[in-house]
Amino acid sequence: MTARPLVLAIAIAGAALAADRQHLGPPVPKEVHRVVTLAPSLSELVLALGARDRLVGVTRFDEDPRAEGLPRVGGFNDPEPETVLGLHPDVVLAQTAPENRGPIEALARLGVPIEAFTLGTVEEIEGAIRGIGRLLGNAGEADALALAIETRRARARKAAAGKKRVRALLVFGIDPLVVAGPSGYPGQLLRDLGIDNAAHEATRPFSRLSVEAAVRAAPDVLVVAGVTPPQGRPLVPGLDRVRVAPLRSQALLHPGPRLVEALDDLEEAVRGADPGSRVP
Repeated sequence: MTARPLVLAIAIAGAALAADRQHLGPPVPKEVHRVVTLAPSLSELVLALGARDRLVGVTRFDEDPRAEGLPRVGGFNDPEPETVLGLHPDVVLAQTAPENRGPIEALARLGVPIEAFTLGTVEEIEGAIRGIGRLLGNAGEADALALAIETRRARARKAAAGKKRVRALLVFGIDPLVVAGPSGYPGQLLRDLGIDNAAHEATRPFSRLSVEAAVRAAPDVLVVAGVTPPQGRPLVPGLDRVRVAPLRSQALLHPGPRLVEALDDLEEAVRGADPGSRVP
């Protein structure tokens, strides 16, 4: 999946359904041996739980080397029911979004157990980690992954105390300008690092922002997630003198165990010029 469709899917997922987790179709078997995932972040979670041998299908956007050679079942928004059925999964793991509701409900009607998770906040992501861990019988590993995220967040908050405040605009799209608001997991991670979110008035986890509003926000740094800064023109007109800091990996676009890496990426982008400010 290209970064931008993934981000937009994440942006609407949190508002799409009130529940953090939904079950559709018949019950999940007590023992799960065959898993299909409909989002790269969910594939990475299964892999992080040590269940590579049970992963039998992933999306065409999965790029994790550990998923190489696995059958592809379509995309995040357009999974292919026939392909999924042919893999005989015990459960399909999905991320909630309006765009994929139709195909997911079709699979459920055809007798495929579906577990769909909302991954809009850190708490929802940790809940999905634990929920999937229990589905796979890997509760201990799942608890450890969730604990690692919370441990890293706690270290970040402790290290941020007393540091010079930096005002950042976290950019996920350029045309139109899409930025992280304070309520989604990217905004939560900024807060953990003691970074002031220049889009603090945004009401959605991922919000469109006018160029004029971005200029008024007066960020110290423009952090770029999943998009390539344009050549020959400013990332945001009117902010051409503001430092642009691309993230070094795609971890922030994969809500799951990689949140630990995402915190490192954000810290490096915003505070990397000052080695003394890094979390030990």
